[in-house]
Amino acid sequence: MSSLAHGSTERPTLPPTTPLPIATAEDAIDAQQRLVEAIAEHFPDGAMFRADVGVLPGLGQPDTTRRAELTLAQAFGAEDACLVQGAGTGAIRAALSAGPWARGERRLLAHAAPDYSTTGTTLHDGAAEVVRVDFDDEAAFDRALAEDPARWVYVQHTRQRLTDQHQPGDVIARARAAGRHVIVDDNYAVYRTPRIGVEYGASASAFSLFKLNGPEGVGVVLGDAAIVEQARAANYSGGGQVQGGQALAALQALVMVPLNWAAQARASVELAELLVSGEVPGIVDARLANAQDLCVIALLDRPVAGDVPQRAARFGAAPYPVGSNSRYEITPLVYRLSSSTLDAQPELRDWAVRINPMRGGARLTARILRDALAGGDR
Repeated sequence: MSSLAHGSTERPTLPPTTPLPIATAEDAIDAQQRLVEAIAEHFPDGAMFRADVGVLPGLGQPDTTRRAELTLAQAFGAEDACLVQGAGTGAIRAALSAGPWARGERRLLAHAAPDYSTTGTTLHDGAAEVVRVDFDDEAAFDRALAEDPARWVYVQHTRQRLTDQHQPGDVIARARAAGRHVIVDDNYAVYRTPRIGVEYGASASAFSLFKLNGPEGVGVVLGDAAIVEQARAANYSGGGQVQGGQALAALQALVMVPLNWAAQARASVELAELLVSGEVPGIVDARLANAQDLCVIALLDRPVAGDVPQRAARFGAAPYPVGSNSRYEITPLVYRLSSSTLDAQPELRDWAVRINPMRGGARLTARILRDALAGGDR
């Protein structure tokens, strides 16, 4: 590794992680079949082979888009769904605008951890009054639910800190039992975990369909009919609509996702085991984590994390994420830790990398890492 740049700090240790439950192949088959059943119900007479555009009189949106929304609502057991522009961030903004903001309520209970960067911007721009409580501390969360006047709880499904231990389903259940509304950012959790927010009883789930192999910019809000209808009404303009072709492409891609994600999760688990066993010289420890996607956090023997992604790219790795599991990402991703992860664990900046096999396997990913850390060029 002599050709790689070196830092000067003492090597840290990786903290323990508590990965979220992983959707199995059986879960994936069930999810795919539910989705196809919903498509069969809402796209009869060859409707899956055509798409329309524009603000259809009497409907206010493309007919294909509305059919896709009904399909998604049925597949995830929600009252309604609304497709939006802006991918995951746009969906979160639409859900907050149609939920608490529409009722003049700006106070939210949220996890005491760094926010995903665009989420932080959304909360700032919405003038949200965010009350932080550690979701890992059940007693503290219960006290906040009993004492704080906030009527809404905001949950990011995947981990905000490597050390997070709480189960989002438990957080949602406690909040609903206390009479609170819950909005869930389900980005990176859909079809990776057995259930998403609305399936646990949340008022709304928001996530990107671009992160599920769909077209760029398409997101969805699923949940209570009143929230979804408000989001749809706010997006009436023809220029803001998700057009029929986009909606159809999103569904066509989504059908292929569940089993793909199950295979990717298996590869991630296998990769973590390989790295822990010492398969790749230069990696001294590894953890399976949900940061953002299910991935492997690898601890290096030297502070060269800033150089490793570029070197891995020379051997076939993706040089950077596009949508972190968009349709563009095929080869393994070797990349820096996310900004929110580093906000919580800054000591890992020079020492750890985030690895996702994407559509590849554990052996390919390990080979790329071995070549990258060996210090030589192709």
